[in-house]
Parts: sequence; C-alpha cells; structure tokens
Amino acid sequence: MQLKEKFQLIHKGTGLEKIGLWLLYFSVTLEIIIVIIDKSNYTNPLEGQLFRITFLLAAGKVLCTKYSLKEWAAMVLFGILGLISYKVTGRNEILRIVAFVAACKGTDVKKLLKYVFYLTTAGCLLLVFLSVTGIYGGLALETDFGRGYRQVRYCLGLGHPNALHCMFMMLVLLWLYLYHEKVEWYGYLVLLGMNYGLYLLTDSNTGMLITACGIIGGAIMYFLKRLKEKKWPYVAGALLLLACVGFSVMAADAGLARPDEAETADQRKFDNPLVQAAEEHLNGRIIDLHYGSIRREGTTATWSMFSRPENQNYFDMGIVRIFYWYGVIPGSICILLLLALLRQLYKEKDGMGLVMVSVLAVYTVVEAHLVSVYIGRNYILFLMGMYGSSMLGLNGAREEYLWKAYRLLGKMERI
Repeated sequence: MQLKEKFQLIHKGTGLEKIGLWLLYFSVTLEIIIVIIDKSNYTNPLEGQLFRITFLLAAGKVLCTKYSLKEWAAMVLFGILGLISYKVTGRNEILRIVAFVAACKGTDVKKLLKYVFYLTTAGCLLLVFLSVTGIYGGLALETDFGRGYRQVRYCLGLGHPNALHCMFMMLVLLWLYLYHEKVEWYGYLVLLGMNYGLYLLTDSNTGMLITACGIIGGAIMYFLKRLKEKKWPYVAGALLLLACVGFSVMAADAGLARPDEAETADQRKFDNPLVQAAEEHLNGRIIDLHYGSIRREGTTATWSMFSRPENQNYFDMGIVRIFYWYGVIPGSICILLLLALLRQLYKEKDGMGLVMVSVLAVYTVVEAHLVSVYIGRNYILFLMGMYGSSMLGLNGAREEYLWKAYRLLGKMERI
C-alpha cells in the first residue's frame, strides 16, 4: 500500500499540478458539451468563444505541469506549426490540439477517458430522450440519401442517421478500449446485436461495418491475448494506415477516363479502376470532390503546403480533408505521428489501441468525423496525450522508469 501511494504521488504531482488537473477536466467537460450541442439541432452561436476558453484551460494545465527541455522544445516546434497554420488558413485546431495533447502529461488518461465516455453517453442519451418524447430534435429524416430513392432513416435527435451510428461506434470503441479485458464472450455478441439493431434504424452501412470490425477486433484481442504482444499486427496496422492514405490521395487525384464526354453523371467514369470500383459503393463521395464545386474542392489541385484561407468546404472523405484543410506538410506530419503512435502501442502492448486506430483509419477514408474542430470526439488525440512523450522519445530515463513501474503496479492491482 505504501508503494502504491508513492507512485500515485509521483503521478499526481504537487498541489499546483492538481490545480492543472482540474483545469484539464474543465476543458474536456466543455469540449464534450460543445460536441453534444453540435449533434443536436441547436446552432451554437458561442462555439468559437467556447473553443478559446477550452484552449486557455488546457494552456493553464500546461503551465501547471513539469516538462523536460525536450518536451518544451517539441511543444515550441508544434506550436510554431500551429501558428503558421493559423496565420495561413485562419484555423486554430492545430494550436488547440497541441495544447490539449501537452496538457495530458502527468494525467491518468484512462481515467479521463472513462469520464469522457460517461459524459458523452449521458449527453447522447439526453438527445435521444428529447427526440423520442417530442420535446426537441428530429426523430427521423425522409429524403434521398444519395442512393437514388427516398428513404426514412432514424437519427433520434442527433441530426443525421450516419451521425447517430457514428456516435454509437465511437462510444463502443471507447468502451471496449477501457473495459474489453473484463467483457465476457457473450458481451461481444450483445454488442454485435445492438449494432445490427441500430443499423435497422439508421441504415448506415459504413457505421455498422466499422463498428462490427471494432467489436470483432476487441474480441480477437480478448480471446487471443498473446496477439497484442506480437509485432506483426502493429506492422499490419501501419500498412493499413498507409494504404488508406494512398487510396485517399488517388481518389483526390483521379482523372476521368473520357473527360470531354463526361456531361452526365452516368458518363463520369474514373480512369483508375480501383477508384472507380470504390466510387460505385461510396454514394458519390469521390465524384463530389471533382464535381461538387466549381473549384473541385478537395482534389489535389486545391492542395498546397499549408493550405489556403479559401479551403473551407466540407465533404465526407476525412483523410482528403486533412490535406485540403491544413496542407500537405501538416497532413504528412499527422500521418507520421499516427505511425509513431502505432509503434508506441506495440511497445505498450496496447492491442485495443491498435484496433481503435486501425478501424478509425478506414472509417476516416469515407467519413470526416475525426477531422473537425471538435477535440472531444476524437479519442485518438487522447491516446496521443497518453503516449505522446514516450512515442516521440522525449521522456528522461528516470521518468520513463517510474512511469512504467506505475503502470505495472496498476496491472498487478487489476490481477
């Protein structure tokens, strides 16, 4: 017991750092509230001001935390990247992400993620309750969802059927990340049943398939416990990420087989057979990049090193949006950081972290849920906050030893 208390003292730090911890929790709470408001039918007129407050709270946590010189140097470099992005595009997301990830230093991030899970779940259930009772929010939408015919699909107060299934997917992935080692075999069957039941309401193919992959991945990590200790699954995850990026670049750069004859939608066929085959199953997501706007927003013709102020369009393909919104240099750094995260997940033997990153990489090819101004709904950023210093090699030897000892103690306690 004494040893545990000593490691907890190391982890929690001084009274100043405890104040910083409260600031971080306030920041995350506000981020989640903003996410829930965004999912509702209400338009938040104070969203920009609230984001500034969350940034200041996270920055306050940074000022209350001890960092090594290497960590300060990394923060300055990433901060400069964020300032350049803000100066060129007017977007402050990179600055906010840098502050948030740095603020996670010295924090029990898994405990923070539990708080995020329960708060987000409560917020989503509140929206569902309000819509079902008719108090506020739409219950369903009836329109043509890009499939050539009208449908009635349920959104249960979350604005769009895809958004409803997406939030379910994210909460399932987060719950599995936190608790998959304690789930009995039938728990995975229950989750699959819930996923299919929701699919009957939303008819969201992508959300249903990615959620199913996440559940099956969690089950594999549960039943084949030694798999998370092997290197090849993490290498496969890295290759999958690179394949997703490669396909997204091809889609953004695809040319038409007969551009002079492509006057109607039926005549618009891509010269790349892989892109054309994917387009036939993606409800116009790729063709929208090329014909959804006058400037063909999102195609490689609109990319630049640090993007442009006019690059403000919204479209579904998330990885493409990273390079379009923020530029080739920030986008490339983002991919490198994800590869570094996968490497660190292997070192930590974090199998469910691998599952989360892998399935969300595939999801982000066709949906842009994670590529937005909302930090509170991107759980990969929390993983980066948890492993950031280690994955970049910024921890000192003594600090790394103490942190590993603390984690080992936590594992022994669970046993």
